[in-house]
Amino acid sequence: MASSETARLINRSVVLDAIRTNQPISRADLARQTGLQRSTISLIVDQLIEERWVAEGDVGQLPRGRKPRLLYLNMDRAGIVGINIMPHVTKLALADLSVRFTTQESMPTLPNPKVFLEALCARVQNLLSAHREITYEGIGVSLPGRVDYLGQRLVFAANLGWRQIDIKGPLERATGLPVQLENAANACALSEVWSGPHEGLRDLIAVTVSEGIGTGIIANGQLVRGANGAAGEFGHVCLDEQGPPCNCGSRGCWEVLASNAAAVRNYTCGISENSGKRNASGRRELATSFADILSLADRGDLKAQETLDAMAHYLGLGIAMLVNGLSPSVIVIIGEVTRAWKRVGPIVEQVVKERARMDAGTRIVPTDDTMQPRLRGTIALVLQKHFRPRLFA
Repeated sequence: MASSETARLINRSVVLDAIRTNQPISRADLARQTGLQRSTISLIVDQLIEERWVAEGDVGQLPRGRKPRLLYLNMDRAGIVGINIMPHVTKLALADLSVRFTTQESMPTLPNPKVFLEALCARVQNLLSAHREITYEGIGVSLPGRVDYLGQRLVFAANLGWRQIDIKGPLERATGLPVQLENAANACALSEVWSGPHEGLRDLIAVTVSEGIGTGIIANGQLVRGANGAAGEFGHVCLDEQGPPCNCGSRGCWEVLASNAAAVRNYTCGISENSGKRNASGRRELATSFADILSLADRGDLKAQETLDAMAHYLGLGIAMLVNGLSPSVIVIIGEVTRAWKRVGPIVEQVVKERARMDAGTRIVPTDDTMQPRLRGTIALVLQKHFRPRLFA
């Protein structure tokens, strides 16, 4: 049974989120929008103003009666630290309450987790020291692997080679701030329904395509976590039992067929002496990264284009599985592959059309990779505790 304290916290989050999404807004309009009594609104707003979450601004205009003071979020009140850990690079950012980045940095992701965490803690301490004027609410961390949500611990990151790593503890001891960990795909899903173009959508799947493939699932307004927080590992569903070995120990997983790393491997292994783009000196150009494949494909390299076509085919197979199994309103594709969506998208759509239920009505939408959904998701991890415990508890 819910306690009075639970009801108070829910009402507080309702009011705070209504201010965030409708600012500037009056107390009377808040009452109409939320359905709460005006006396309740006044108590909550007074507390939010005292805590400097909310500020009063200009006087609103009414044809008669007392003119209301408009409310808005106090953007100077708080800052959030976002950390997106990827296999080769880790990005750090400071953001305000509107998820606007004010500072961004990057550092290499070192293979030794102990050495890396020492460097990361030092980097975050320096970042905080350089911006002492900010009141920090917490740190959100996005990880490319399985996260024990309840224990807040990295269980396994295949593309990092890390197992059972405590990231939360060292960061909290170094900064004195609360730290929230989340799988990268889940963070991306949060970013889409928190501050992205699909804000408020109740059924959405975020598919992250990088060195691996991850899926973050929002179903009926809830982030799907499963019994131990490991739900959504569709990247390790086997699509081909005779396929290449995967870092997870299986073979032919979706990510070993359709990820960036798979594309680089396919391009490199499939190149012959007579194929591939040649530079001005007549030497063949080789791809050492997915960005190289995108560049080569743009310049007419047939092998790079064939590699992208094969990647698109396998992406379509996995997405068809998601459509058939979960029937979301939208599937959002996140990653560098979206830069080649004019080529990749039609192939994905065709495979899904052939393999998935025709009545699902799911839209497949590429994101703008420059919007940095993983980093935005780390900020949402911290903010959602204040704004939307109803939706993402």
